Amino acid sequence: MTLSGNQKRKMKSAARLYAVQALFQMEYSHQTVESVMAEFEEHRFGASYDEGDMQEGDAALFALLMENAVNYQAAIDQMTDRALVAKWPLGRIDPTLRALFRAAGAEITQSETPPKVVITEFVDIARAFHPDGKEASFVNAVLDHMAREARPEAF
Repeated sequence: MTLSGNQKRKMKSAARLYAVQALFQMEYSHQTVESVMAEFEEHRFGASYDEGDMQEGDAALFALLMENAVNYQAAIDQMTDRALVAKWPLGRIDPTLRALFRAAGAEITQSETPPKVVITEFVDIARAFHPDGKEASFVNAVLDHMAREARPEAF
């Protein structure tokens, strides 16, 4: 079965969301990346999607985001800190947004995905977690700063 472009985009969007959730879970429960990835692959990627309650994700993108977010966490966190306003360190940020910045930072720094696509995708995820809109604007500004630092040639 061949997937349409729209189906592929939805699967990539789901993988990004799952990466944010998995990184949050790692921080909250102190689980290893391997155990969280295995759990997500079994329960998210291996689940039945007939009922339409959950979007199948792109397992390869999920694995890439997870591995790179963990392997490059220190560099991504430092880049995030530089993008945050003074006196507002990463440790004070909502843990969901911290996970989002790590997943987005992994994709910005370790993939060929255009930064504007990454920013749009992760701003949409921020809106899903924080529908009031404040956080979406904040996420947009931080990710724009991170992308311009990491890949200035893309702007």
